[in-house]
Amino acid sequence: MNLRTLTGLAFCLLKLPSLAAPDVDVLKKLGAKIVETDGVVTQVQVKCDAFTEADFRTLGSFTSIKDLTISGKTITDETIALLAGLTELERLSSDGIQLTDAGYKHFAAFQKLKSLSFFHPAFRSEQFTGSGLVHLKALPKLEKLTFAGSTAGDAALEAIGQLTQLREFRTWHTAQTQAGNAHLVKLTNLTGLRIGQRLPSWGKDSPISFDESTMETVAKIKTLESLELTEARLSAKIIPHLKALPKLTRLKIETVDISAADVEAIKAALPGCKVEHKSMSESEKESLLVKKLRL
Repeated sequence: MNLRTLTGLAFCLLKLPSLAAPDVDVLKKLGAKIVETDGVVTQVQVKCDAFTEADFRTLGSFTSIKDLTISGKTITDETIALLAGLTELERLSSDGIQLTDAGYKHFAAFQKLKSLSFFHPAFRSEQFTGSGLVHLKALPKLEKLTFAGSTAGDAALEAIGQLTQLREFRTWHTAQTQAGNAHLVKLTNLTGLRIGQRLPSWGKDSPISFDESTMETVAKIKTLESLELTEARLSAKIIPHLKALPKLTRLKIETVDISAADVEAIKAALPGCKVEHKSMSESEKESLLVKKLRL
């Protein structure tokens, strides 16, 4: 190859389209808060309420994002698919997304995902029963899942029970019953659990989803090392169930109606476990446990 040919080839290469990273300013104009590491965007927090499909494509073009927090009813089956390019994602937190059960198949694009949170997903939507969460089985590295503030119930817990890769699960203000809680026993690798109360539906019968009887189910999850109990009325009667957890080293009791004497009894019964407790005032019990949760 002679010098003239090499010169011509070099000129052609210079005219090829640039593969430069997308413009960060474009993302900032969408209202995003960003963090850059070594010159690339790795963390993004953004409200998507006014997002168009073009805006979702823009967000999806920042393929270096590892930590994403999004919210808004514009996040649907169609728009979540436009984020499929975010293959480096390790953490995703969402609030108010409107996916149907079928829409959860799109999470398979995020194979590096380790932590996933859903707050108020498709609230009161008949297109989301929670059964679609079974699609998360396709995420081999998923260790942490939060599912909170949802009108989906036992079908969601049944699906979550199949996510045996989980090591931590957190749930509260959902619509599951005691029967739904039973599916948690299938999570054979679970080391951390936070369980709270269902959010009652006004004008409908809403059976309590967490009380002392729930601890019979919790006691069967022998892998638990950390346990958080919230939004219930409990007593020292749960001690045998707690003692049935051989690996338990941390217990947190918060927003729970329980006497100080019973907390001390629990501490005495679990000498190898760090017990954290924050007491409730009578006004807090009335406003939260009675009026809000109808316990």
